[in-house]
Amino acid sequence: MTFGWSSSVTLLFDFWDVHGPAGMVLSVFVVLLLTVFYEVLKVWRLWLSRSSKLAQPQSAYAPPYCRSDSTAALESSPSESSLTPMEPPPPAANTTHRWLLHAIQTALHMLQVSLGYMLMLCVMSYNTWIFLGVVVGSVLGYFLSFPLVVHK
Repeated sequence: MTFGWSSSVTLLFDFWDVHGPAGMVLSVFVVLLLTVFYEVLKVWRLWLSRSSKLAQPQSAYAPPYCRSDSTAALESSPSESSLTPMEPPPPAANTTHRWLLHAIQTALHMLQVSLGYMLMLCVMSYNTWIFLGVVVGSVLGYFLSFPLVVHK
């Protein structure tokens, strides 16, 4: 298999059979939009993960600290205080909210993986126009959604 510049290709399903330049332009545009959506979805999942704090594990150890008097400074040396276990944080008051966020994250992950594989199969059609649509869509999607990552 090699890449070709043909305007005839079948993408993903039998009904998506492209014949001619107009159909190819429309197909490249659809693939480009799907790729932009894929990139935005990646950033949305990252933003949701950061804002819900589901991805941040709680440490079981207290950070070192220093008290003002001289004997307390010896007792709170980093070698001892960093190994002192903290009490676990109290359970979240709203467990239903956490499960809902987890369910949304799971559904978004499923959508992202499915869309990623569909785009991979589009590229595996070995049509150069479709390949360029995926690449340009990825660049455009990253360019548009990157500010959401930086400003969070």
